[in-house]
Amino acid sequence: MVLIETSSGQKGYFSELVTTNGTKKEDSNERKDNHQKPTRLPLNPAIMTYDTTALPKQPTDCREVQIPIEIFLIIGVVSLSENLLVVIAVIRNKNLHSPMYCFICSLAAFNTIASISKTWENIMLVFKNAGHLNSRGTSALRIDRVMDTLLCMSFQGSILSFHAIAVDRYITIFHALRYHTLMTMRRTAFILITIWALCGFSGALMIAFYEAAVVKIFFIVIFVAALFLTLLLYVHMFLLARYHASRIASMPGTTGHHRRSGLRGALTLTILFGVFVICWTPFFLHLMIIMVCPENPYCECYRSLFQLHVLLLMSHAVIDPAIFAFRSAELRNTFRKMFFCLMEAQNYVHGTCDFGISCA
Repeated sequence: MVLIETSSGQKGYFSELVTTNGTKKEDSNERKDNHQKPTRLPLNPAIMTYDTTALPKQPTDCREVQIPIEIFLIIGVVSLSENLLVVIAVIRNKNLHSPMYCFICSLAAFNTIASISKTWENIMLVFKNAGHLNSRGTSALRIDRVMDTLLCMSFQGSILSFHAIAVDRYITIFHALRYHTLMTMRRTAFILITIWALCGFSGALMIAFYEAAVVKIFFIVIFVAALFLTLLLYVHMFLLARYHASRIASMPGTTGHHRRSGLRGALTLTILFGVFVICWTPFFLHLMIIMVCPENPYCECYRSLFQLHVLLLMSHAVIDPAIFAFRSAELRNTFRKMFFCLMEAQNYVHGTCDFGISCA
């Protein structure tokens, strides 16, 4: 987050969890003493902070990749706008009031929260670099911790939302006849409330105990466990899909349609999760390298790409809504209707459009 420091030298959790080099600034004598006695890896400034020019560098031939703050700011604004569109579209279109789209809306809402946090952070960095913002003080530290909590919550919420969508697709494919009995809107609401409450509590708890090294380990364990469980569910899902293909296709009614829709939804989820893995893995590998080899010059070459890792991480919230729009015809049509609603100012003022959704 924003590099925030109080007069006593305190820094926020995300400001201390990761740096591009993973070590504090020390003189040669202090570094020698630290090599002589094992100590816990210090928590350091500047995770997700892009002003790394003041950070100490380990001896390496790899130059740090610098990305302008303006690029991060643009990505933050774009991702915020896109995910807000997804949330509004799901809320306003009654045809999208289904468990799967509720979970997609939850995923977009978590992405929106992350985008708000990152956009606000970048705005503060711009003002700070221009000399119009004093980053020292308890009030600035409180803001930093709030943004850190929101980022923790959004990361965990994204993972849980992915799992909820995966389970929903599993039930759609293999229990199509019982789907509306198993996945009622009441149960969906209960699942969403549980996800948000759990993520909010755990996010605040992780910020409260940010000095513990177990926090980084917990982040890594969550990420690896999420990958394993979701991949396991995918393998099980697509293997059973072959077995049930002929049986489901022969059933009367709309079961065949449900199966095709479920498989399409599962494929969409696979694409979403693949993008999630690609965008988040470099960052978590960064965390692991800091814990394993904080001062190794070869590891420093990978850490020199930290700003690129953050850029990739932020791009995830931009890519998700594009996948939603590309894979879902109903959501794509809703976006089109919303666009025409905004263009038709006179209809928007009167409250409804001629496209079947309410504009006010």
